[in-house]
Amino acid sequence: MVNPIFRQTPSRQAMPNHDCKRVTDRPFRSLQILALCMFVPLAACQTGTGQQLTALNTAEGSTENIGSLSAVIQRSPNDPAAYNVRGSAYGKAGRYDAALADFDKALQLNPNYYQAWANRGLIKRLKGDRTGALADYNRSISINQSYDAAYIGRGNLYRDLNQTQAAFQDFEQAIRLDTTDARAYYNRGLLYQQQGQHNYAIEDFASAISLQNDAPAPYNGRGLSYLALGDEDNAFADFNQAIKLDNDVAESWANQALIYERRGDNARARKSYLQATKLDPSYAPAQEGLRRVTS
Repeated sequence: MVNPIFRQTPSRQAMPNHDCKRVTDRPFRSLQILALCMFVPLAACQTGTGQQLTALNTAEGSTENIGSLSAVIQRSPNDPAAYNVRGSAYGKAGRYDAALADFDKALQLNPNYYQAWANRGLIKRLKGDRTGALADYNRSISINQSYDAAYIGRGNLYRDLNQTQAAFQDFEQAIRLDTTDARAYYNRGLLYQQQGQHNYAIEDFASAISLQNDAPAPYNGRGLSYLALGDEDNAFADFNQAIKLDNDVAESWANQALIYERRGDNARARKSYLQATKLDPSYAPAQEGLRRVTS
């Protein structure tokens, strides 16, 4: 049964983006496309949650950039913003303990620094401290109830905890705040998709694409919802666009292969499934698809 909380018409307004620095989530594993999707109604299958929408900017986490930010801190050791920015850079470099230390320092200097609370919440989430992450996101929102990034971050945390309704409400709130962060629409689209509400999901993925058209994730998401609705041509176009944007994503190749397989072109399907397994040997949909087209 579809949860009635998801029966809402997505809003579509936008406003200028926030100028604060934010740490971006690492890529996360997609939900598997069931191997039997070829033989049962696709809407009954778990279409993928996709790779993370916003890719890490490795330049921002580079040693050179961190070095320059450290020089700024040496000149202004009591500036909480400097620690927040360097903490974000450490986070993007995967140096989570150093990031936490910088966010701690920023909050010591300014306990009302809501961006730093949200950033620290993300790092705690990535380190597996979900209780601490939730407390930090809650504190950020209590200081600034209009901070969209905190709702998006907390929504992702709720998804980790399988609290789907709470996650949806947070993404919805970010959208009500006229966020220009594509992740709000993308993540809400994933939840619509999981509930089988593919028309709503397609709208949200399209909005995410309009805000960030260089990421493969919303194209993969929208393609899967198109496929669930029987629109194979649009699904194929989206999967191909995802590969064009980034040909190192296993999910995109596996999705393309699925279309080839449905069309009976097992040779091309096998080639695409093979590419997916090379990129991610543990990606189950690609492994299962490869077995089907080579059996």
